[in-house]
Parts: sequence; structure tokens; C-alpha cells
Amino acid sequence: MTEKLKIVFAEGCFDNFDGTEEELAAMLADIHQMVEDGTLMDNAVPIDPEEEAKFIELMQNRTPRQ
Repeated sequence: MTEKLKIVFAEGCFDNFDGTEEELAAMLADIHQMVEDGTLMDNAVPIDPEEEAKFIELMQNRTPRQ
């Protein structure tokens, strides 16, 4: 049996979301559905090491919300 994925969104990750609350709720529901049915990992695309390094640097330099 494979371990069930758990989605955790970083605090503030949707602060700059450009849409309505309903659109955000629909997007989150879609993400949770993809986790449940396995399509999230089926459609995943690996990032190259350079992109990963940029992402890690971005996350390390991020100012936490108050």
C-alpha cells in the first residue's frame, strides 16, 4: 500500500492570487481531487536542478507574514 499524500500550503502562498474567493476555492478543490484520484502525481513534471535551486533560494529569502 502506498502512503497517502498530504497537501500543505505555505502560509501566504495565495496572498497574490488574482481571482475571486470562489475561484480560489474551486482551484483548491481541484488540487485536492487530483491528490485523491492520483492525477496530481501522474501529471507531475520534474524540475531541473537550476529551477530547484532558485525555488529553494526564494523560499529561504521569503519574509514571513505577520
